[in-house]
Amino acid sequence: MLSNLTQQPADALLALIKLHNDDPRADKIDLGVGVYRTGQGDTPVFGAIKAAEKKLLETQTSKAYLGPEGDMGFVHALMPYIFGKDDPTMQGRIEGMQAPGGTGAVRLAVALAKKAGLQRVWMGVPSWPNHAQIFGDLALELKTFNHATKAGRVDMDALVTALNLAAPGDAVLLHGCCHNPTGIDYTPAQWDQIAPLLAEKQLLPILDLAYQGLGQGMEEDAYGVRRVLAAVPEALIAYSCDKNFGMYRDRVGAIYVMAQDGEVLTRVLSNGHALARAAWSMPPDHGGAAVRLILEDPALTALWLDELDTMRARMNQVRARLAEAGRAGSVDLTPLGHQAGLFSILPLSAEQIQKLRSDHGIYMAGSGRINIAGLTMGNIDKFIADVAAVSAAVDA
Repeated sequence: MLSNLTQQPADALLALIKLHNDDPRADKIDLGVGVYRTGQGDTPVFGAIKAAEKKLLETQTSKAYLGPEGDMGFVHALMPYIFGKDDPTMQGRIEGMQAPGGTGAVRLAVALAKKAGLQRVWMGVPSWPNHAQIFGDLALELKTFNHATKAGRVDMDALVTALNLAAPGDAVLLHGCCHNPTGIDYTPAQWDQIAPLLAEKQLLPILDLAYQGLGQGMEEDAYGVRRVLAAVPEALIAYSCDKNFGMYRDRVGAIYVMAQDGEVLTRVLSNGHALARAAWSMPPDHGGAAVRLILEDPALTALWLDELDTMRARMNQVRARLAEAGRAGSVDLTPLGHQAGLFSILPLSAEQIQKLRSDHGIYMAGSGRINIAGLTMGNIDKFIADVAAVSAAVDA
């Protein structure tokens, strides 16, 4: 039976990692892997996480099962940061459960919507590749629209057109902030336009909030989610702590449901628990417990927020330097200055991307997506010069 399976293509990102690791050049630059790096190229464990893990080691008395809902103390501790401390929509209409990372949260959200009758999803492209993979695996129809213009701004006309074409009961996937892979976010004014349109068209929002705090700040990055929830009767929210707590390999996430009332919410969550039980039984505990301990301790919370501020400031510094450079050959770098988060896409051809890799040791995804945190004040000038050289050579 197993011989009936066909060979699947290798994961492009994993292949890129191997190529970078095997490259002997001392000045090579890895812009492919989506993890935060310091100015020294490290991806450190947060000090707040280290302290929480030490506390967990000293105080945890059992490794017994928690159940498919996971650590509800963790789930509830995140809620004021996502939904606001005084948001009236929280009162009896929102509840959540832990999930294995943001991917697990998105997967469970989409599976839950499908079980409720969802057949079609709308999504702006380019998007994080796993989004389309999840929709395809769940046999949902996917309709796409352009997320961004060539000038590096949100394509609101394309989004509004798509929402007007969508049928009642369709879902729309929206990134909460720090759009992966473009770094191009909706402004508050644009969210103010999107939210009532979702309600008017009776569409189900699936909101993927994977990078809160890495754009403008924890409060600012939650604006879109809160604005949508204030306008619609129901929504699904997928949350990840992988980036803003640096918990990549521990797979720390949560899914939240906003329903029209408490009775519906209870039924929805019972289905979420059943789907989780069939998929992964129960989520890994360690990372969620560490995050919970941070959010329960004011001193650790302050330390975490300070570390998050440092991350955001470094990425904004890199963006400002790139934008200040203006053009690198035929490539306009100025749009990167008003984008946010870890990622941006450079308008490079496949040939240019290949030449940057082979001639200059610069590794980026085939789409032209770069991880801003892979650049430092020590290598950014080389990067700008190499992009200019390659774009000029290929254009010639």
